[in-house]
Amino acid sequence: MSLNPADDLFAQRLRDALPEGVIDVATTRYLEEPRGRYAGQAGVLAKPRNVQEVATLIRMAGEARVGVIPYGGGTGLVGGQVAPDGPTPLIVSLERMTALRAVYPDENVLVVEAGAILSDVQTAAEDVNRLFPLSLAAQGSARIGGNLATNAGGTGVLRYGNARDLCLGLEAVLPDGQIWNGLTRLRKNNTGYDLRHLLIGAEGTLGIITAAALKLFARPAQTGTALMVVEGPEAALKLLGMARELFGEMVSAFELMHRQGFDFLAETMPELRQPFATAPEWCVLIELGLAADMDPQEALGTLFEQGAEAELVNDGLIAQSGAQGQAFWDIRENIPEGNRRIGSISSHDISVPLSAIPEFITRAGEDLAKLGTFRINCFGHVGDGNLHYNVFPTQGRSRADYEHQRDAIKTCVHDLVHLLGGSVSAEHGVGRLKVADMEKYGDPAKLAAMRAIKAGLDPLGIMNPGAVLRG
Repeated sequence: MSLNPADDLFAQRLRDALPEGVIDVATTRYLEEPRGRYAGQAGVLAKPRNVQEVATLIRMAGEARVGVIPYGGGTGLVGGQVAPDGPTPLIVSLERMTALRAVYPDENVLVVEAGAILSDVQTAAEDVNRLFPLSLAAQGSARIGGNLATNAGGTGVLRYGNARDLCLGLEAVLPDGQIWNGLTRLRKNNTGYDLRHLLIGAEGTLGIITAAALKLFARPAQTGTALMVVEGPEAALKLLGMARELFGEMVSAFELMHRQGFDFLAETMPELRQPFATAPEWCVLIELGLAADMDPQEALGTLFEQGAEAELVNDGLIAQSGAQGQAFWDIRENIPEGNRRIGSISSHDISVPLSAIPEFITRAGEDLAKLGTFRINCFGHVGDGNLHYNVFPTQGRSRADYEHQRDAIKTCVHDLVHLLGGSVSAEHGVGRLKVADMEKYGDPAKLAAMRAIKAGLDPLGIMNPGAVLRG
């Protein structure tokens, strides 16, 4: 069904209905995405203050058949927050909806509006001696509504799960303008279809999340952090199994890093202190969240010793302080920025079954070598099978020199992921970037069900048109 542009007359009607809604023309800030692959159209920008104003905006957009682009922190990497073509949209930013509505420490629940910055949510949990474990590089600007809409992952998935696993209830505005008051704090609620899980990961195509009841956790009494040099990805997986045998669910993070990531940081951020005099080919960053009666250095020392005896580990550094542990994390968390400064030809957020990780890394390198010579930075959350497999120009060349090969590189990587039973989108979502990939690799029955759900909830097709499913 065709949509209409958000023209001056439509904008004026919104201003008349919501004089405090900050209805304006969208500026450049709302029309860009971090990788620079898409440029949005300067449609009408609205900044509602509450869920009732969001409902009014969506209802009026439906009446005028104007597309709606939900906008969070703008940190998404698959183009879900910008509309590069089609009729000019209404951009709805929740940046004014940041209230912490309630905290229930004894229930381990925090209720917050969707425009809250992720790091502020973490701080609110800390203020009541609790942990909100969703953690990712963009947490200083990403908003919790966008994190839920994309089912964000991050470094804590191994122990705590994705954003989906950290949410008990939602408040949302549906495509017809109805407010769904699903902001429950219940851990058990078997009353029919779970709309919460339908909206989480839907990337704003089925409605706009306006608030969430989030799970909190006890803060680990002790934290231990280490960098351990491993023989390769297969050794890393065996070391993970060893760590879980020793410490069970106290393994909070287990991150795989390749030498190329360290080299990129040395090239683009020489001020960042490198932990090793010579960067290892492969290493893992391990974090343990331990009980009060456990010594972090002793626990990690035991893991290192057993790993060395099994010929999995050949070197390592165990943090002797919180500051040193944070320095290790600074390396890991700055790898995406180092990548950005180098400029990738093609970046891939993929997942494969854990046991297939070594095979994927070996075969992907071999397959890409048939296309040319590249630098490959492979890193990620090996504990949950999520790798960031990014392909870069050789030194002295730019990604523009390889633009003609970008599609072939992506196809090479994604075909192998699919062959190994993996996913071409592990934690960043589909957005507009991977719509064709969904059509190529997606299960036909699932795609048909998704289209039926979209048609049933959003028959006018106004919600984030062109994202996830082709319009």
